Amino acid sequence: MLGAMRITVFFFALLVATTTFCDAGGKKAAAPKTSYYQPQEGDILFQSLPHMPIVDAIEGCTKSPFSHCGIVHKNAQGIWVVIEAIGPVRETPLPLWTMQGREAKFWVRRLKSAHQKQIPAFVKAAKVYAGRPYDIHYKMDDEAIYCSELIYKAYRDATGKGLGVLMKLGDLDWKPWTAVIKEIEGGNVPLEREMITPKSLAEANELEVVEL
Repeated sequence: MLGAMRITVFFFALLVATTTFCDAGGKKAAAPKTSYYQPQEGDILFQSLPHMPIVDAIEGCTKSPFSHCGIVHKNAQGIWVVIEAIGPVRETPLPLWTMQGREAKFWVRRLKSAHQKQIPAFVKAAKVYAGRPYDIHYKMDDEAIYCSELIYKAYRDATGKGLGVLMKLGDLDWKPWTAVIKEIEGGNVPLEREMITPKSLAEANELEVVEL
């Protein structure tokens, strides 16, 4: 329970940070420039969240810098946003989304040309999950949802096929993070639990790397 509370506080802090960003004078602080990235509808972005035990465990278990991800979308107001599961599923303006990550760094994957016809349905399917709470246990049920699960399921709902390969926790490098996992679970490590990791998502055959 304590682990769950800490994670909830962490994501709430990110929610507040990315929706306020005011300076001491009460004015909105300038968002970072993302001019070096030309967004396209349906792009999938990855980032490294600020260090905390659960973030370090995600990156450590998967041997990857990717601990969070989201889907790029131009909303009805013409603003580029990222659909993400961080706290509840929400849309975050792209420049503010980058500020969540360490050093505002992010990586981009894009659906290959053969799959780009799926993008409208993919984005629409992701928006269906709006408001769904965050899943701190990283299960594949629909009661709550985590970042890479949102993307996996949105693509599955749109195409009938998931994006990336599901992994069992026991197949990851979980042992160094046993204490963190047990704190979250309140007991044993669920080695048979299947999940979709940000790393597995980034390596999906349907995606290509966009160099920044």
